[in-house]
Parts: sequence; structure tokens; C-alpha cells
Amino acid sequence: MSESKSQRNESIMENTFPMYKVDAIVQFFRTYVLTGQEAKHFAKSDITPNTKADVIQRLYMRVLHLLYGLRPECHYVAPLCEDIQCPTLHEPAIPVMNVYLSMCQFLPTCHTYDFSLNDLLNPKPKRTITILSGIQNFLHFRKQRQELFAAHQLTFQADMDKLRAYNRGIKEAEKKIQKLMIIPPEQQAEAKELAAALKETNTATMQESQEVTALNEQVAECKTVNAERSQKLSQKKLEVATQKDEIVKLKSQIVESPEEIKNEKEKLKENIKNVKNSKELADEMLVDLQIKVQCASQGEADVQLILKQLHDLQASICKANQQKEEVRGLVTLSETLQKDLKSIGNEECQLKRALAMKLDKESKQQIRHQNKKELKAQHVQSVIGQYDKIHEKREEIVKRIKHIDSETRQFKEKMQNLRDTCNQNSEKAQAIYDRLLSTLEHYHKKIEAIVMEARAEKMKMKMVI
Repeated sequence: MSESKSQRNESIMENTFPMYKVDAIVQFFRTYVLTGQEAKHFAKSDITPNTKADVIQRLYMRVLHLLYGLRPECHYVAPLCEDIQCPTLHEPAIPVMNVYLSMCQFLPTCHTYDFSLNDLLNPKPKRTITILSGIQNFLHFRKQRQELFAAHQLTFQADMDKLRAYNRGIKEAEKKIQKLMIIPPEQQAEAKELAAALKETNTATMQESQEVTALNEQVAECKTVNAERSQKLSQKKLEVATQKDEIVKLKSQIVESPEEIKNEKEKLKENIKNVKNSKELADEMLVDLQIKVQCASQGEADVQLILKQLHDLQASICKANQQKEEVRGLVTLSETLQKDLKSIGNEECQLKRALAMKLDKESKQQIRHQNKKELKAQHVQSVIGQYDKIHEKREEIVKRIKHIDSETRQFKEKMQNLRDTCNQNSEKAQAIYDRLLSTLEHYHKKIEAIVMEARAEKMKMKMVI
């Protein structure tokens, strides 16, 4: 037993997920797992200091229902594959064992491998906090993965639409390429004329490019000449500036006349007297201002003291009014509480009667719930089968997309090869055409020479005759 406890403690210390506080765990399970009255009544006191086994078992059932669709009613059903003697004796243990088995299968995904029956029947606060924090971490991860999966689904649909549009564009482009590759017989003569015009334009552009290069060279030479001239101008400007400085130095060395010096000294003395008089007047003004400032500061201090006293009086009056209102409120509360006590006594009698009616209704509703459970189980199995079919269809569509991508790549490669072969064939045909023209011209020249020789022989024969 001591070894098992030590192993459990080591496993708790080696958790890879973060440990949350009890308040954070309660808030999370209230918002994301529990609903209705269960969320309102679930509190911190259910976990610490004394964990409540009923609340923890119900919480695990809700977690399994959220993840796997296992409703709490499913845990109360005994397995059909086993022959159990006296099933009524095993009914209290069936829900606990079902929850235990399903949690043992689920918790390894949360990186908690030491779950036991004692955690359901007699849970402890530390163990329950570690298990709940692991489940909370897994649910956070599950929520993030679901958001990513939804985003991937949206992108997949957009990519499918794009792929369809691309396939349509490829088919239309193939049709256009076929039309463009075939030159109609009416336009073949125009095509030959255009080819000749292209050759002429190429030769003209080559000549113009040569002329442009020559002009660029001339412009570069002109720029170098301008740079040299600008350097010479800057040197001359520096010489002029140095000469001006020398002239200023020479002017300063010239001695002024003594009469002008005396006049300037007298003017300076008068300015000094005026400055002294203005200083004395300013000092007198400063003294008057300082006296006035001191008087104003004393008046402000007196005003502040009076204001403080007024604020204290207002605060005391407000406190007295509040105390009077509180006394009146307490009197009214006492009267209302007495009335509420009488009404609560009457409500208790009514609630007892309502409880008896509800117990009768619940016994009838349990029978209805069992019938509904069977129908819902069949519906769940049908939904799971439909989900498997949809998943298989999705995999088939992905395979088709990959096959279509490979076919498009092969088709593009074939198109490129066909274009290359067409270009090669056109070049070969052009070469054969040029050879035929040269041979025809050669034969025409030979025929003309033969005709000329025949005409000369005829003329000689006529002259002889």
C-alpha cells in the first residue's frame, strides 16, 4: 500500500498539464460542462475541504456526455453480454462501475494514468483537483482543435470551388489553344507577310539600338567635360572668398580718428546712466509686488481654513441623516421579516403537498424516460453510421482531388511537350521552304541561260542563211 501511495504521489508531481486553482475549476465547469440548476448549485465547497462523492460522480457523467454522448441514464443500464444473477443486488454498483470503466478509458488522453475506484467512492481534494485540472486542460485543447477543424473545413470548401473554376478555365484554354494553333488557309498568306515584316522590324531595331549606344557615349563625354569645368569654377570661387577675407582684415587694421572715439564714449556713459535709473525703478516695483503677494497668501490661508470648517459641518450633517435613515430601514425590515415568517409557514405546507404530487409524477415519468432512452440509443447508432459513411465519402473525395491534380500536372507537361514539338516542326518547315526557294532560283537562272543560248544560236542560224 505504501509503494502504491508513493507511486501515485510521484505521478501527481510529474504532471505535464498546469494545475488550476479551485475557483478557476468551478468557474470553468459551470460555464462549459454543467447546465441549469447543476451549474448554479456547483460550488467550491463541493471539492474542498471535504469532497462530495455524489457531485463528483455526476460531474464525471456530464463530462462523458459532453465528449462521447454518453448520457447519465446510460450508466444505470447493466451490460447485456453478461448473465448476472440477482440483478437487483447489483443495481447500486452499476452506475459507479460504468463511470469508472469509461473514465479509465478517457483519462489517459488527459495524461492521468492512476485513476482508481477510491476516486469515485471516497474522493480526496488533492486528487480531484489534479484530475479536474487535467480534464480542463484537455477540454481547452479540444476547443482549440474544433475551431481549427472548422477553419480547415471552410478553406477546403473554398479550395474545392477554386479547383472547379481552374478545371473549367483549363478546358476553355485548351479549346482556345487548339483554335490558335491551327492557321486557316485564308490567313496563311497574311502570316507569311507578317513574318517578313517582323524580320524587317528586327533589323531596323538593331540599327536604332546601335545609334542609341553611340549617342549615349557622346553624352557621357559631355558630362565628363562639364564636371571638369564645374571643378574649375569652384576653385575660382574659393580664391574670391579668400581675397574678400583679406580685404576685411585690412579694413580692421585701419585706425579711427580720436574725435569719433570721444563721441562714442560720451554716448556709452549716457546709456549707462539710463540703465541705472531703470534698475532702481524696477527694484522699487519688486518690493511693492512682494508685499502684495504676502498679503494675498495670508488671505488664501484664512479662506482655506473657513472652507475646511464648512466641509466638516456638512459631513457631520450627512452622517446624522444617514443614521436616521438606517434606523427607519431597520424598523421596516423588522416588520417585513415578521410578515415573511408567516408567509413561509404557509408556503411550507403547500410545498409538502406539491412534493407528494411530484413524487407520483416522477414515478410515471421514469417509465416514459426508459422508453425514450431506447429510442434515443437507436437514433445515436444510426447517426454514428451516417457519420462513418460521410467520413468514407470525404476520404474518397480527397483521393479524387489528388488524382485530378496528378492528371492536370501530366496534362500540362504534355501541352509543353506539344508546344516544343510544334516550334521545332515550324523551324524545320521554314528551313525546307528556304532551301526550296534557293533551288528554284538556281533552276530559273539555269533556264534563262539556256533560253539565251538558244536565242543566240537561232540568230546565228538566221545570219548564216
